[in-house]
Amino acid sequence: MLIPTKILVPTDFSEHSDRAFGQALDIAKDYNAKVFLLHVIHEALHLLDLALPKETLLLIKDGAIPWAREILQNRLGGFPKAKGVDVETNVRKGVPSEEILKEGKEKGIDLIVIASLGRSGIAKYLIGSVARNVLKGSKCPVLLTK
Repeated sequence: MLIPTKILVPTDFSEHSDRAFGQALDIAKDYNAKVFLLHVIHEALHLLDLALPKETLLLIKDGAIPWAREILQNRLGGFPKAKGVDVETNVRKGVPSEEILKEGKEKGIDLIVIASLGRSGIAKYLIGSVARNVLKGSKCPVLLTK
């Protein structure tokens, strides 16, 4: 039987990711597990190199990590159940599925809780299925949520 001690929850700041985080918090409370909330800034941000002046691009790239950290903390504050759980937040840059798997390995994660749906519109087609790639590459159990 799986008794998780470290749960990773990737978020793209969508309502689907929020539901996955809520489920992870429920599991963490039941098993006294630590939750790692992760946001990955997609490397596709580099596509903007072709469209924006260099100064504007530097402002966006330099501000992306602090902005994401602030959003993570604000999101965390919106979950009253998080108060009884040890939650650590992190922001990484790169290909989301690859960075999620790296984070899982580095932190010794034993359960990943990820939304099966995320962004909508054209972004989901450009980026591909993060959840599918995490499921394929993970060495630990993955809970897909709706």
